[in-house]
Amino acid sequence: MHFFLILHIRGATGNPAGGHGFSENHFIFQEHALALAIFDLDNTLLAGDSDYLWGTFLTEHGIVDGKEFERENERFYREYKEGCLDIYEFLRFSLRPLRDNPADDLERWRREFLREKIEPIILPAGRELVQRHRELGDELLIITATNEFVTAPIAERLGIHNLIATVPERTNGRYTGEVTGTPSFREGKVTRLLRWLDEAGGELEGSTFYTDSHNDIALLERVDYPVAVDPDEPLRCHARERDWPVISLRGSDTSEAST
Repeated sequence: MHFFLILHIRGATGNPAGGHGFSENHFIFQEHALALAIFDLDNTLLAGDSDYLWGTFLTEHGIVDGKEFERENERFYREYKEGCLDIYEFLRFSLRPLRDNPADDLERWRREFLREKIEPIILPAGRELVQRHRELGDELLIITATNEFVTAPIAERLGIHNLIATVPERTNGRYTGEVTGTPSFREGKVTRLLRWLDEAGGELEGSTFYTDSHNDIALLERVDYPVAVDPDEPLRCHARERDWPVISLRGSDTSEAST
């Protein structure tokens, strides 16, 4: 199903981002220039939010102050979904456990976190979609606002070697609790992606981006083939207005591939 969808999206005539005029003549294996397949991570390839779940894990294991941390974790996640998150305020909160704990403990806790919280929510249909793009010869990239300490091993498990994530600052081998460079959040994802493309000598022509969140509309507007995946309501409405494909990787009946 997902291979058919990829060709369906790329088979558009006219403006590819507009989603109009798909032709059945394109629903076949065909030669194409290598393209960039970009995936959001949380609530796209995962059936949950890794940043939020990392905070939940720390609370459940008594690594952070339970009541205060849980309350703030819930608040920031709510603000993210509502589109009013102050990313720097959130990062000062979320990176604090990296600053306050030894590296050996952090590595051990991360292994437990991946086993307990992440492996059960990696979506099989997401793995399949990634594999279809891999078979097409596309360059695979995960772009996420979640910090790279949490997301690097998740990208590795998905077999995706390119990762753009928020970078926690380190000094003399220890995390400082601050961020390095531009957080890959909202318009920051566009900034970071364009910088990555410039350094890699790549381009956005023929690119596809899959995401669930209205926070990613700025990047969806920049690629040739934007796809909303199990979208939140603001993104679903925007996708309908722009006539973008809407798909589900969770087995629901919400797919709305444009015709």
